[in-house]
Amino acid sequence: MIEWILGAALLAIVIYHFTIKPMTYWTERGVKQGKSKWLVGDNWGSVTRTQSFADMILKVYNAVPDVRYSGIYQFTLPTLLVKDLELINQLGVKDFDHFMDHKAFIPEKADPLWGKNLFALTGQRWREMRPILSPSFTSSKMKAMFVLMSECAKNFSEYFIRKDKDSIEVEMKDLFTRFTNDVIATTAFGIEINSLETQDNEFYIMGRDITNFKGFWKSMKFFGYLIIPKILSFLKIRFFEKSVANFFTKIIDETIKVRKEKGIVRPDMIHLLLEARKGGSHKKEKVEDVGFAVVEKTDLGKAFIKEITNLDIAAQAMIFFFAGFDTASSLMSFMAYELALHPEIQKRLREEIEKTLEECNGNVTYSAILKMKYMDMVVSESLRKWPIAIAIDRVCTKPYTIQPTKPGEKPLHIEKGTIIWFPIFGIHHDPAYYPDPDRFDPERFGEDNTENIVPYSFLPFGVGPRNCIGSRFALLETKVVFFYILCNFEIVPNAKTDIPIQISKSSFNLLAENGFWFDLKRLRK
Repeated sequence: MIEWILGAALLAIVIYHFTIKPMTYWTERGVKQGKSKWLVGDNWGSVTRTQSFADMILKVYNAVPDVRYSGIYQFTLPTLLVKDLELINQLGVKDFDHFMDHKAFIPEKADPLWGKNLFALTGQRWREMRPILSPSFTSSKMKAMFVLMSECAKNFSEYFIRKDKDSIEVEMKDLFTRFTNDVIATTAFGIEINSLETQDNEFYIMGRDITNFKGFWKSMKFFGYLIIPKILSFLKIRFFEKSVANFFTKIIDETIKVRKEKGIVRPDMIHLLLEARKGGSHKKEKVEDVGFAVVEKTDLGKAFIKEITNLDIAAQAMIFFFAGFDTASSLMSFMAYELALHPEIQKRLREEIEKTLEECNGNVTYSAILKMKYMDMVVSESLRKWPIAIAIDRVCTKPYTIQPTKPGEKPLHIEKGTIIWFPIFGIHHDPAYYPDPDRFDPERFGEDNTENIVPYSFLPFGVGPRNCIGSRFALLETKVVFFYILCNFEIVPNAKTDIPIQISKSSFNLLAENGFWFDLKRLRK
């Protein structure tokens, strides 16, 4: 009998320690928190697929008003939600050394290709790799890539022109992923693909598979790595299929071999990594901006890296492919949605495009795209209303104390390993910063209004040294493809268009539940 009592007591202690006590982590430290559910924390809507991730961020952002930060829980994992813009600047920029890393989602041993990419790298290894990759996006590289992007955009537009129909029904997300697939293939791998003509090419199929977060097993793996990463790592359960690793390692091995044998030099990421492997260096170059949303470049000093393997190069190629394939195409899809619903905005943008084309004598240039102010306003407002990075995380790498600045606050000591979130979607939809936030209004980013945008209230590509390295690339390819589409077509709603749009509850990234269905209406000139 005594054994049963001791066993029950031990079980009760274990349950309390692992499932109940963690949910009081923030209140014990004097931090206000919302109504998190037992065991699942603030993830209940995601688990039951009754709430999109964007809605979850809005919910926790608004749950505790008038505070600089609040406590939330990823299941039982305590996370500090940082809402105050000055504090975001403090933690993300000024005291970056204390919050340098992202949470290690998939351990390197479980999936080396993921664990070695720039997004997943931590500490000194990240400091070594970032300066090597940054020159991929200097002005000279962007100008070279612009030529390739333009060719892809021309092919994209001409594919529908050749159909010679007054109206063509399309699903924009599928179309734009095919466009971004072609852009990445040519700019990063030197491979020419036309994914509209060749629907089932290997590049597109791979991109579709690795960016698809729907499905029961993908969800289980995601939550598993969130809750019990050590167990999944021990069992060597990969988040991505082995075929993904095989695809990228094979293509990198073949690309490197061909370049060595034939002396091919291309101004891309692979070349920079190969030069770094040989001990080569690159000269500093001033970078021209391609829009208001461009993030500031941080000088991390010279890159000194001990070894760069083919697997390291494949890992960087994979994350570049992953980000470019899905996030850029999502931005384009939401922008198309807003243009279709706001024909007056689309008309004004087309007028700027036609004027630019006339000034360029029919051949648009890199510098001409950079000068298109209304195009940049539309892209910026699309990123404001539909930020593809719904929230970004940081991990405390060195103990830190948030000093009180408001009445009732006490010093908050943050332990090493604590996760913090910057809720971008919540900030972008806060009426304190953007009145009537659900209204699509490019004038927010007009020349006379940008001074009214509060610093750190617009974070589509993150903040601080760990911001998105490819922001210029994403902005440029978005502007190029819309330049060519709107030259020849009007984007209009059809019977399948969801108005208002329904955000998917079964995916962790920002997607439309029923797709982005529109008609491309031919402009007869």
